[in-house]
Amino acid sequence: MTDLFSKFDPLIEQRAALLSTGVTDPFSLVMEKVLSPTVAICNGRETILLGTYNYMGMTFDEDVIAAGKQAYDDFGAGTTGSRVLNGTFDPHKDVEAALREFYDMDHAMVFSTGYQANLGIISTIAGKGDYIILDIDSHASIYDGCKMGDAEIVPFRHNDIEALEKRLKRLPAEAGKLVVLEGVYSMMGDVAPLKEMVRISKENGAMVLVDEAHSMGFIGQHGRGVAEEQGCIDDVDFIIGTFSKSVGTVGGFCVSNHPKFEILRLVCRPYVFTAALPPSVMASSAASVRKLMHGSNKRAHLWENSKTLHKGLRDLGFQLGTDEPQSAIIAVIMPDLERGAMMWEALLKEGLYVNLARPPATPAGMTLLRCSLCAEHTSDQVQDILGRFERAGKAVSII
Repeated sequence: MTDLFSKFDPLIEQRAALLSTGVTDPFSLVMEKVLSPTVAICNGRETILLGTYNYMGMTFDEDVIAAGKQAYDDFGAGTTGSRVLNGTFDPHKDVEAALREFYDMDHAMVFSTGYQANLGIISTIAGKGDYIILDIDSHASIYDGCKMGDAEIVPFRHNDIEALEKRLKRLPAEAGKLVVLEGVYSMMGDVAPLKEMVRISKENGAMVLVDEAHSMGFIGQHGRGVAEEQGCIDDVDFIIGTFSKSVGTVGGFCVSNHPKFEILRLVCRPYVFTAALPPSVMASSAASVRKLMHGSNKRAHLWENSKTLHKGLRDLGFQLGTDEPQSAIIAVIMPDLERGAMMWEALLKEGLYVNLARPPATPAGMTLLRCSLCAEHTSDQVQDILGRFERAGKAVSII
């Protein structure tokens, strides 16, 4: 009998070899207690958090927590049903109203996760006979949405405007086309040239979906993301986002001005056949989204944190994923997985948590340490972080 796990043998062997060196498993960290958006107890030690995607620090916001507690009392622990059956409670409608207000769009649809938002929207609107044109560095949820929908997948080189245009011009003019882009790419923290890409897509008869998971709340005058920052949000057909980043809770969503959008509630399988999120989570999310509308001071501080950390790491001699800070994500490139794991562990011993990212999640087969800054990191904390990076980097001869 064929062992269906045989396909994972190379990864099993790689993991075993890594752990045999005595390094701590970087993919099974446990936070024993979370003290704030920027500090937790990990392995019995107070640790600065620099890898949580909690960009705006909303997880401990008093209003966000209070809204969730009240909804827990009013509606109970869960929904036990799909949104199209018994799973729509008043907080679900309220958070969709908050999203419509936040983005100034006509429609908003909430999913149980950001992954399901991409899976559901992409697989539903682009099917057999249609074409999906996507950046080769797109998130796994985007690729999985493409596979589920049976559309023809046409990848193009990362952030390459000319490559996108060439792909579009080769496709049948009468075919349905969806261009899928991301505002900020989560591994390297780089920003897409959305303005030009959206223009080219529209000129070639394609609809456009932009995943703003890593830019919502932070980038743009109102925190609506890269599409807002670059002045092309009105030309984007669908924006995908998540609550598990800047909003500080869990869930995913899609907003749109398309006049037929609401039919998706009846035909989108990851929406129809999934239990709705607990009303307490939705109430917290609605409170957070409404506060993010007025988060300009937090956004400004987060930008300062990003600039300071990027310059400091570069000055220390670390190789970074971008020449300049483009988002709240700063990628520190490692020589290989083993040295990356050693650096990750050295930082953890210094009381600093970051993400160790490896292939196939990373582009070009590289290993990197991904730093995700928070608006609640103080200026002193950022300087402290730089000191810990310097000590760890010298200890494992990365710098």
